[in-house]
Amino acid sequence: MMQSRRPGRLADRPVDVRRRARLLYRGRIDDDADDIADDSRSTRSPHRNTAGANDDDTRLDLFTGGSRTPVDEDLGPGDPDPDPDVTEPGSSAGRTVFVAALVIVAAASVWALVAPQQMTATIRSVTRFAIESLDWLFLLLATGLLVLAVALALSRFGSIRLGADHERPEFSTVSWLSMLFAGGMGAGLVFWGVAEPLTHFRDPPGLEGSTPAAAREAMVVTNLHWGLHAWAIYGMSAMVIAYFAFRLGRRTLVSEPLRVVFPRRHETFFHVADVFAVIAVVFGLVGSLMQGTLQFRSGLASVFGTDQSSGLIGVLIMLALTAAFMLSASTGVDKGIRILSNMNITVTVLLMFFVMFFGPTRYVLETFVTTIGDYVNRLTEISFRLYPYEGLTDWTATWTLNYFLWWLAWGPFVGIFIARISRGRTIREFVLGVVVAPSVFSLLWFATFGGAGLHNELEGRGGLGSLVDDDVSAALFGFLDLLPGAEVIGLVTLFLLFVFLVTSADSGTYVLGLMTSDGDINPSVARKLTWGAIIAVLTTLVLLVGDVDVARAMAVTGAIPFTLVLILQLGAFLHTIRYDSALHTVELHPADDRPTVDTVGPVGTDDPGSRDRT
Repeated sequence: MMQSRRPGRLADRPVDVRRRARLLYRGRIDDDADDIADDSRSTRSPHRNTAGANDDDTRLDLFTGGSRTPVDEDLGPGDPDPDPDVTEPGSSAGRTVFVAALVIVAAASVWALVAPQQMTATIRSVTRFAIESLDWLFLLLATGLLVLAVALALSRFGSIRLGADHERPEFSTVSWLSMLFAGGMGAGLVFWGVAEPLTHFRDPPGLEGSTPAAAREAMVVTNLHWGLHAWAIYGMSAMVIAYFAFRLGRRTLVSEPLRVVFPRRHETFFHVADVFAVIAVVFGLVGSLMQGTLQFRSGLASVFGTDQSSGLIGVLIMLALTAAFMLSASTGVDKGIRILSNMNITVTVLLMFFVMFFGPTRYVLETFVTTIGDYVNRLTEISFRLYPYEGLTDWTATWTLNYFLWWLAWGPFVGIFIARISRGRTIREFVLGVVVAPSVFSLLWFATFGGAGLHNELEGRGGLGSLVDDDVSAALFGFLDLLPGAEVIGLVTLFLLFVFLVTSADSGTYVLGLMTSDGDINPSVARKLTWGAIIAVLTTLVLLVGDVDVARAMAVTGAIPFTLVLILQLGAFLHTIRYDSALHTVELHPADDRPTVDTVGPVGTDDPGSRDRT
């Protein structure tokens, strides 16, 4: 007979029950098993019919995935959490991370102001050394994350919900996809939509440039950089955070998965992991904002005839961006970011269809279909390709690994943001929405803009390739000049780029505020605005250098130390998810006070799995 429970008690004490259940399952406690059995007997309804009662039906869900979990009767609503690993948001731990990260970022700002050329040279040297020494590791990590994401979605773990079993998503599917896309790489797609395919078309790895074969290779390489691998890095970074935060009730911090697995005496290492994540977010965000600001300046020159090399115009653009994202940051995720993201995706789709139907429509659609086939057929090959025999490892370091490290740098930022907006979705639904759907859209985007640009080079009047060689940030607006209504489309594109940058900066300040407020998913406006001001100042200082390569190098610099943290996170995640309530239950036998662990199939199936007596 099923035991009665106090209504509402599951929400009151989630962490303690999860921790006791986990320890019970691992066989690390004996007394707690007796305590739980005693609790189970004491919480039965006094009105039950004891005749023929079957105590074997009494179950304890691990990690409180369902609503059947008994709780400690001595604990009431609002009692202190007995789990020593959990601290309240805003505690001294959050201040420690905030101060440490602030000192490092302030030092980088001073360095950029006093000796910008020295800073640039040092950053480039560090990134090149790391990539040349560990190129095999970074490529294996990116590919491994993609394989892991697919395996989780297709396995029994796919039905696990990133939240309580009864929980449902906070945002609609359209708003969810819009926000994760805008926060992930919206401005980057605008920047590189024409430029990257044309760059690889003129100088493909291992092939003669400016040929039809080079065009086909260019599309495959571009989608390697912007497709499944990129979104798998984002997706797995987000999945780990979402699982521990919303499934297990832990804080929304990069270090939380490590705290569950490693002993508490490593508290200093946990703080270092959080600081590494903050630095990766700051440098990645600065690099992206700098890149977008340079392209916006080129757009102003194309549409209004302003000075494309003016440092003053770049600073004014950054000031306008700062004012806009500061205003949005003060309104919260459910208002500012959601509204901006929905606006972004609408304008993006309209712009893409305009280029598709007013450009070489048939050529674009043929490029899209052909690229899907080439990309899927060659995915295994290009996922493990470093070109050691051809002597092209420098090309791989400059392009593929730079991109993968850029996505890794944005991993904690986009990961925490995507985790925040993905609460209540299953792992299978999460992988489809975060990895597959954006990758398909990226294929279509590059087929539209890159395909139309390649058509101009192969069958049109040409000239875009040389423009890319001269100034990669001017490629998009040079391409738009070839379309009807170029001035109007130029204005629309400027608006789109500006809103994308505002959305990215707004998302970034939110995540930085969360990470330095001890995982509080609603960080104070003051903390978010503080980080917004810091990001604006550092971006302006680096912007004066005026080199896109510096932006990429900064992002990569932040990613290098965070790579170790991500690997440890994944280990903790894979170790912990084996005990999830969707896969295991603990059955209590009051007759002998011994628990039995049932291993069950995925939620919604009838497969009981195997049963092991502990």
